[in-house]
Amino acid sequence: MYNNGVGSWLERRRPKSGSKTALIAGERSISYAELAERTDRLANALRRRGVARGDRVAYLGENDPAFVETFFACGLLGAVFVPLNTRLAAPELQFQLDDAGVRLLVASARLDALAAAAVEGTGVQRRLIVADAVAGGNTAGGAAPSAEVGPAVERYEEALLAAPAEPIDETVNLDEGAMILYTSGTTGRPKGALLTHGNLTWNCYNVLVDMDVSSHDVALMISPLFHVASLDMGLLPMLLKGATVVLEQKFDPGRALGLIERHKVTTLSGVPTTFQMLAEQASWASTDLGSLSKLTCGGSAIPARVLEAYEARGIGFTACYGMTETAPGVTMLPRERSREKAGSSGLPHFFTSMRIADPLGEVVPPGEVGEIQIMGPNVIREYWNRSEATRSGFAEGWFRSGDMGYVDEEGFLFVSDRLKDMIISGGENVYPAEVEAAIVELPQIASVAVIGVPDEKWGEVPRAIVTLREGAELTGDDVRAHLDGRLARYKIPKSVVFVEEMPRTASGKIRKADLRRQYAT
Repeated sequence: MYNNGVGSWLERRRPKSGSKTALIAGERSISYAELAERTDRLANALRRRGVARGDRVAYLGENDPAFVETFFACGLLGAVFVPLNTRLAAPELQFQLDDAGVRLLVASARLDALAAAAVEGTGVQRRLIVADAVAGGNTAGGAAPSAEVGPAVERYEEALLAAPAEPIDETVNLDEGAMILYTSGTTGRPKGALLTHGNLTWNCYNVLVDMDVSSHDVALMISPLFHVASLDMGLLPMLLKGATVVLEQKFDPGRALGLIERHKVTTLSGVPTTFQMLAEQASWASTDLGSLSKLTCGGSAIPARVLEAYEARGIGFTACYGMTETAPGVTMLPRERSREKAGSSGLPHFFTSMRIADPLGEVVPPGEVGEIQIMGPNVIREYWNRSEATRSGFAEGWFRSGDMGYVDEEGFLFVSDRLKDMIISGGENVYPAEVEAAIVELPQIASVAVIGVPDEKWGEVPRAIVTLREGAELTGDDVRAHLDGRLARYKIPKSVVFVEEMPRTASGKIRKADLRRQYAT
């Protein structure tokens, strides 16, 4: 048997970096040898519980060693890993579990009630509950699971330690599915992007080439690993190279500064809001940031005041552009050109190609806006069980991003608009169609449109523009209360504007451009 997929990485890394620290979680340090052994045990434990090649295993929890172990254990078995967003409501999670056909769910004890609600009516047969190993510097034992254990609900640590540490002998190739990550389109219905072992591997190669990742790097993971950028641009390249990763369950800017100084962190990734909050801390000026050498920022442009705050400390940014379907890297702007190419998202990654095309698929000249299209070994081949979405998502082998932009004479990308109307709020993607579908469930609503409005802290936040049925009464608080529990909180509009009439096209479609001009300030 021969495993050429990502699951084999820890076994390959063990003889090279066995005693070196792979993960730091609170006060707990895990060496590469220990991480490899625990992953072998977990893979055997999952196999004993019926997980076989091609089966889907989901993870619901904050950044934790168990997340990493579950990911790699799935890779060893040829199973497909499905990371779930902890900020989603139970119905949203339920849809993803059911759509992916998840067989087993690994979940944090702190999210046990949410996990229990999410698996109702799905095909999930077993749950493994992870005791907290990070928050407050807890040890591996952590708090006991709140759920009653039994045949279908077990303690993660007990199941792992009871399994043998012998290697798994499953053949896994680069063209096989490794992970399903859910993303939404214009319909608002989430669809799973099926990333192969090859997609993940080639994306890591791009990061290693374009960011000069070293085995001496120490990466602080303050963004959730269930986000593609944190997992695929942060964790995986670092472990592939033999570096050290510090896991944080929640972003606390003051604590993050302390960890940078304590662990001599070299690498930090986030969105503009992340870096702004760090620079606004009282301890910012007194914290030793001398170890930081790689700051990567995505999601939106870096505000000038944030850029200047870090440049004053001798630290520069690397801007990035990407998406779930490209695993996720598309372009990167080197820090040495951040001022010269201000506003640019950079050049295509080393093993990735990009073009700007018009609606007919013809490449447009530099300076002309068109759709950003991507091709490369890091690009998905398909959406999970969505053949029509797969067909419409590609044009002559090029992935259609749905984003609009242009390149300059040197090939640097400038993103000018989002064709799909997606809102990026604090690094989280908000798809208006999904929010609109939930709001229109209210019987008082005649029509609704959700747009993004500027926000000093989060970059942008959703705003709902609503018209009511004749004689109906409703307040903004009523709308928000209706969404509470149905949608993740970051998707719930921060404001609701009531209008008498929506601007529409001749075909009856709402003209969102008109709404933005009138209500996006």
